[in-house]
Amino acid sequence: MKRLLLALLVACAAPASAQTLRIGMKAAVDGSDPHQSYSPNRNVQMHVYESLVNQDQYLQPLPGLAESWRVIDDTTWEFRLREGVTFHDGTPLTAADIAFSLRRAADARGLRTYSPQLRSFAAVEEVDARTVRIRTRGPAPLLHVNLTTIMIVSAAAVGATATEEDFNGGRAAVGTGPYRWVRFTPGSDVTLERAPRHWREPEPWQRVVFRFIPNDSARVSALLAGDVDVVDAVPPALYGRVRSDQRSRLHTATSAFNLYMYIDSGRERSPFVAGIDGQPLDRNPLQDRRVRLALSHAINRAALAERAMEGGAEAAGQIAPQGFMGHVPGLAIPAFDPARARALLAEAGYPNGFGLTIHCTSDRFAGDSRTCQAVGQMLTAIGIRTEVEAIPSSIFFRRANRAPAAGGPEFSVSMSMFASTTGAASEGMNNILRTYNPALSHGPANRGRYSDTVLDGLLGQIEGAMDDAQREALTRQAVRRVMEEAAIVPAFFVRSGWGTARNLTLIPRGDQYTMATGIRVAR
Repeated sequence: MKRLLLALLVACAAPASAQTLRIGMKAAVDGSDPHQSYSPNRNVQMHVYESLVNQDQYLQPLPGLAESWRVIDDTTWEFRLREGVTFHDGTPLTAADIAFSLRRAADARGLRTYSPQLRSFAAVEEVDARTVRIRTRGPAPLLHVNLTTIMIVSAAAVGATATEEDFNGGRAAVGTGPYRWVRFTPGSDVTLERAPRHWREPEPWQRVVFRFIPNDSARVSALLAGDVDVVDAVPPALYGRVRSDQRSRLHTATSAFNLYMYIDSGRERSPFVAGIDGQPLDRNPLQDRRVRLALSHAINRAALAERAMEGGAEAAGQIAPQGFMGHVPGLAIPAFDPARARALLAEAGYPNGFGLTIHCTSDRFAGDSRTCQAVGQMLTAIGIRTEVEAIPSSIFFRRANRAPAAGGPEFSVSMSMFASTTGAASEGMNNILRTYNPALSHGPANRGRYSDTVLDGLLGQIEGAMDDAQREALTRQAVRRVMEEAAIVPAFFVRSGWGTARNLTLIPRGDQYTMATGIRVAR
């Protein structure tokens, strides 16, 4: 009897290291090369690979593989690596691996790379085994912030010939993270195991399995049935189900993801704009600031957040939410004012409005299609006869990001989410609003081809402002300029929802990632 009691006590005291953490993900991973940008991939990759600089839950920079850094002059940064860091194959991390990874990421090609974050990168020098110096093309005050997106790989494992298959199969997927890559089953799951050694304390989870469950109800049902321990992207309609069940716990937080109305202000004629008679217009009304402001005042952001999104959003009137870099305190959300919107249309020469088709995703997040329909009704109410086309994300982004050789972005007005990977408002504006210039990595996601020399000038100054206070003041000035010109029309910040087993705690992140490193057994 004593032996049995002792065995039970030992079993109860067994560390969590013997456990497997099962995470149900809405979006599927499609690759493991960390220098190809895609949010679901990055979510998993951040367990396997690490950056010189890490991020906290608000995406603020923290020491990572670099224990410290300093600015030597306006174009030279020095990073000091942690001592004793090894890759999963046991080889030590050195400055050569940092240099290799930076060059590889800078040279990456395709639609999904981190080139905007490395647009200032010029060269890297290996000072010694634990020290690298990065030289930039000009002052780059946010270099350390941008480096949070660049994962460090093993130069020996990757080399010059590693393919996507080499990463997916594990041969090249060698990082320094707390977990190592074990198995990837496309369309099904990814399995990770705790690394044999890591510079931080060992993680409690021996194994982490990411299962891809795109259907919201099925994902939540899997949690309540005990088939998974954590689920992401819980839609607001299912908050009550997770919250009320004794087996589960709900976690929510405002994310950095902003639903914008992207406006085609770059073309003289826009393909989905027509006169009230249905005939093409000689000029694009969306180029007129007054028309763009009318669109903004026509939208009832609070109603969208509370009704269309069922409480799963927070009305937005700027680029970044509170707590994130570049948030402007006190900046008012544009008023819902249909009368003002109609007056602006009349002032711009469209007293009877015009015809418009808006495009949006139908499966990007819970409520996207419903929100788009509601916006269409709001625009119609001020005289803009609006049709709505909600389409699958795979089709939407292909059309929205159409290459310049094929005529550029297709839509006149579209609605989709965007968040800077770094969480910085200035980086978000560089991506979606700076005058499109692929050679400089300016405006890679500028789907409306918006161009404003004043905003471009401010963003250029921000890039060169090494003084933190000056850079923050310039960023706030740029955000105000965007809102004054209605360059885009922010609608709301999406709230993130996670469900966990009742005995688990979770740290919500602004990038909506589900990190095993932030999940623990409740004490």
